[in-house]
Amino acid sequence: MTKENLITGKTKLLGVIGHPVEHSLSPVMHNAAIAQLGLDYIYLPFPIEPQNLEVAIAGLAAVGVVGFSVTIPYKQAIIPLLSEITPLAQTIGAVNTVSRQNHKWVGTNTDIEGFLAPLQTTYKQDWSQKVAVILGNGGAARAVVAGCIQLGFAQIHVVGRNMQRLQEFRNSWSNSSLADKFQVHQWQELPKLIPQANLLVNTTPIGMYPKVDESPLSVEEIANLPTGAIAYDLIYTPKPTQFLKQAEKQGAIAIDGLEMLVQQGVAALKIWLHLETLPVEVMRQALQNHLRLGK
Repeated sequence: MTKENLITGKTKLLGVIGHPVEHSLSPVMHNAAIAQLGLDYIYLPFPIEPQNLEVAIAGLAAVGVVGFSVTIPYKQAIIPLLSEITPLAQTIGAVNTVSRQNHKWVGTNTDIEGFLAPLQTTYKQDWSQKVAVILGNGGAARAVVAGCIQLGFAQIHVVGRNMQRLQEFRNSWSNSSLADKFQVHQWQELPKLIPQANLLVNTTPIGMYPKVDESPLSVEEIANLPTGAIAYDLIYTPKPTQFLKQAEKQGAIAIDGLEMLVQQGVAALKIWLHLETLPVEVMRQALQNHLRLGK
């Protein structure tokens, strides 16, 4: 260990909160970037149980944490505990990145940038005649809906299992100009939606490590996905998920959550470190090496 990366009383703290958070790859990626930049920071996982969320956020302020990422299940629950949230996070209604500014917690959302990155670069196309089908209606689904609206999809369908939650999802956008841009559906309507999907996104945690054999869709359901459609799973471990394996068998293009993780992380680090340029390739490589070596 060199002198530069010794943790001292001067080391600035960053981290990620969630429940569970043990499998988060954010520390791997962020600490690789910090080491490459030679900065005196450390990024730590903070496992926080739901009943402790409020006291934990106050505690993070008390110990001088500079900023933190927010993962499942706190992207919406954290909002009332913050002093301020950016207009983008307000529109999405979910926060994944929090920074300490003028002794206050400020929340924003970099998931949308992360989600859009591969669709605006590698798979760039005219989306205006296309249909997006989004599985799930939690905090991540909110960023995906906003991203699909930004790309200009002709139709956006959000599918969930709980009608009450779907209605809440829909109603929570009612003051926004985006409210009429998407429709909500119950899971049993999937058979008629999947054959139309040009982009099928899994925002649910189904199929995530350790439950690697699960998929949000049955083999029969995914069999109707059009050849050439894009299947996008926000999960990045395992790589590939059951969902993406099934989709690829149908001739779909598979995108996993790794690039989204990298790009939302880059956007977050820029906020925390006040830097414009970051070692993106180092971050991506650190994650790929970590996944290759297995947990």
